[in-house]
Amino acid sequence: MASHSILGVFAKSPLKALEEHIKTVHEAASLLKPFFTAVCEENWTEATELRYQISQLEKKADVIKRDVRMNLPRGLFLPVERTDILELITQQDKIANKAKDLAGRYLGRELTIPVQIQPSFMAFVERNIDATAQASKAINEFDELLETGFRGREVELVERMITELDAIEDDTDEMQISIRQQLKQIEDELNPIDVMVTYRMIEWIGELADLAERVGSRLELMLAR
Repeated sequence: MASHSILGVFAKSPLKALEEHIKTVHEAASLLKPFFTAVCEENWTEATELRYQISQLEKKADVIKRDVRMNLPRGLFLPVERTDILELITQQDKIANKAKDLAGRYLGRELTIPVQIQPSFMAFVERNIDATAQASKAINEFDELLETGFRGREVELVERMITELDAIEDDTDEMQISIRQQLKQIEDELNPIDVMVTYRMIEWIGELADLAERVGSRLELMLAR
């Protein structure tokens, strides 16, 4: 009965928006896969449409973020700190911002991806999206965590998810090193400015997994309190 009462409170709470926010953020990041496929094909019309969709999802995430910030109750009994919730959604939001910035930068320069590194590049993009998916999966356990008072098997389940998220982020670090080495081998054949920007963009793509890991770390801190 007490459990249902608590869920009733949260059903009306902006905390539900936290899960909607990470879902939207992950959707934005996921569109980078078809976006970069279009970039590889130099299909700028398709890339433009996908950048627009990413931008719309980023705006939707911003609206949800503001809603949480404005409506998160003060003084409501929660097993987590209000400041933790606000910091969590801030970290989540950076993922959507980075996805939008990546699409905008590539489209603005019509920056192509060298054919020699395209397979590794796309695998790198997909692994970073895996990280945002894992962060979304962990955050979507929030209801269950609240219902159990951040105790028991549900905590163990989320901890395993965060461990998996850390492993995915480690993978992206290794893949990033490999792609940079591949790019170095062919950079003399390419436009020097494009090479510099591509190195920077590879770092930005890697930041998606870094940001997803920060979401997991913030959630882990909440579990530890």
